[in-house]
Amino acid sequence: MNRIIVFTGKGGVGKTMVSTAHAVASADTGKKTLLVSTDMAHNLGDILGRRIGSSPKQINDFLDAVELDPDLIMRHDFPDFMKSYEALLQSAGVESEEQDKFTVIPGMENLFSLMKIRQYYESGDYERIIVDCAPSGETISMLKLPELLAWYFEKLFPVGRMAIRMLSPFTKVFMKVEMPRQEALSDVEKLYKTMLELQDLLKDSEVTTIRLVCTPEKMVVDETKRSFMYLNLYHYQVDGLYINRVIPDLADNRFMTSWHQIQAGYIAELERVFAQIPITKIPWYPDEIRGMDSVEQFCRENFSPETIEEAFSVRVRDVNEVYEETRDGYKLRLSLPFAQADEVKVTGLGSDLEVHIGNYRRTIPLPNTLANNTILGSRFADGWLEVEFFADKGGIRR
Repeated sequence: MNRIIVFTGKGGVGKTMVSTAHAVASADTGKKTLLVSTDMAHNLGDILGRRIGSSPKQINDFLDAVELDPDLIMRHDFPDFMKSYEALLQSAGVESEEQDKFTVIPGMENLFSLMKIRQYYESGDYERIIVDCAPSGETISMLKLPELLAWYFEKLFPVGRMAIRMLSPFTKVFMKVEMPRQEALSDVEKLYKTMLELQDLLKDSEVTTIRLVCTPEKMVVDETKRSFMYLNLYHYQVDGLYINRVIPDLADNRFMTSWHQIQAGYIAELERVFAQIPITKIPWYPDEIRGMDSVEQFCRENFSPETIEEAFSVRVRDVNEVYEETRDGYKLRLSLPFAQADEVKVTGLGSDLEVHIGNYRRTIPLPNTLANNTILGSRFADGWLEVEFFADKGGIRR
């Protein structure tokens, strides 16, 4: 099965170098590979030592690289998408001169990068797609966008022609609201279908996995743990952690020995809290890695023939969102590693469940079985959020 591997981490930890090395190593095994940058501050060209543009550029027989330009992708690759979106706004009563305000939804440009990656994947031209993402906060915002937009489409526009036909007379007479026209609805359905398909691809853990890159420093370690928690919240599979710039033990250099000892404490912490995830340590290099010769040397030192295939396999298959039947109804268990009980909040919103952690929020559309059921309570312990639902099973309680 073809793979998509997404690398992210705090800014400045070397994720571009790590993702580039993986792409080069993948190509060296004879697998047709595409290296993609979604970071607007592109620097693939700096590492590869050549100009990389907005269209795939051949690096060697098995490796292409591209630096995505979301605005260009929107205009040239998905013009129909924007026409559908504009039709949706018109059906909602937004005047044409006001549409620009709605078109620039925060993070909307990232959506087109994701759609382009999906297009590359579905073309079948590449066996492996390696994605160098923006810093972790932007990456999480990008990855949650398809689910968020799909939720808005569901709530603001009843998806399905039958729903429109049934609701239109009621809404027009009693609510004084015009429902979208049938033609506009087909556009809404297209957008909605696109969001669902994008979610399916990104959350298929046999295809897409996320890998975190960090350095052994306190602020970076703390952000890496938070990123892992948020990725679990949004149901993404993390299957690798890379600790970059590990300083060797140099007994004859007191300064470096001191830094080595400081790093050792943070490495031990990472190994303890990420015990269930494969960890790769990358040594500190005194010189910049620039140009294909330097990248190839890096690959020889950090990939071995015995482990090269494992580096591109799905290395973790965690289940982080589980529904279980209970005596009184059902239970949702959601893995939220490193979260604190006092920062986790749960709210029932009709057929949805809203989970807040700090500034992040995920609205989870509940299965039909649980929609509109009563929430009995929630608890957070040992890294798991448990939400209990009462279900009326015909008056029978087991």
